[in-house]
Amino acid sequence: MTDLTIPGFTYDRVTGAGGTELNVAHAGQGSPVVLLHGFPQTHLMWSAVAQELSRDHTVIAPDLRGYGDSDKPDALSPDTYSKRTMADDVVTVVARLGHDRFAVVGHDRGALVAVRAGLDHPETITHVGILDVLPTMDTWDVLHGVDAKVAWHLYLMAQPPGLPEKMIGAVAGEFFASFLDAWDPTGTTFSPRLREHYIAASSKAVPSIVADYRATASVDLEMDRADRADGRRLTMPVAAISQDWGSLLGFDPTEIWGAWAPDFTYEPIDAGHFMAEEDPARVTAFVRRLLARQTVSR
Repeated sequence: MTDLTIPGFTYDRVTGAGGTELNVAHAGQGSPVVLLHGFPQTHLMWSAVAQELSRDHTVIAPDLRGYGDSDKPDALSPDTYSKRTMADDVVTVVARLGHDRFAVVGHDRGALVAVRAGLDHPETITHVGILDVLPTMDTWDVLHGVDAKVAWHLYLMAQPPGLPEKMIGAVAGEFFASFLDAWDPTGTTFSPRLREHYIAASSKAVPSIVADYRATASVDLEMDRADRADGRRLTMPVAAISQDWGSLLGFDPTEIWGAWAPDFTYEPIDAGHFMAEEDPARVTAFVRRLLARQTVSR
């Protein structure tokens, strides 16, 4: 376990789906909002945003299964790290903390979990916030040609079990550090201690992180395609904030997300991928705008 924490937050291990325990930080009072981290990080990416939001919200920030100090069950089936299972973790954990309805905001991998939670649990999720990612199905659709090299790691971890884990495990520190460095345009977003925490935590979780990504190329993709065929959409207010990936890869984020969420707003940001740490004030304001939007009572 790390001794790094979000100041002022209480920490508990809370049981999620199938008995998997998540490491959960929580604080504050008011309407609940859950913050889900991305890759290759832990819940600590939300530290500044979480502290500010906890002034008037109950803020819950878990490590996703397979990451940080949460359990890392063996991937005995594709469902072990499907976004459906990870979303069920979140809904179960938040219910155990006493909340039957809540907003969820996710970055990167956590945003995919947030979207799945909204699709599978519309009676529970009041708002969905998305930082710097596209829906699973659309991600694979927009990656083409040489510009898709930005997502090379998705293809590596989509391969059958065995070789990706061995390759990444052999140079785990360098592998995870490469993303922290490449996606941090200023080179100053992380303190040395926090950077080392992310690298160490991810290096201890190679099999589960690979299983998470492998699910996105298989079972998660199948779920998205089934939802699209059935016409299922996110019925709550949804907002996304991201870098201008569309100009590089040739897509319109408003069009893509609008097909999944009728009540949708989008805003670009000039920060890098790790925007919640690089520009926490802007991200906090984004979350507050989302939470201020009206949701239909159920």
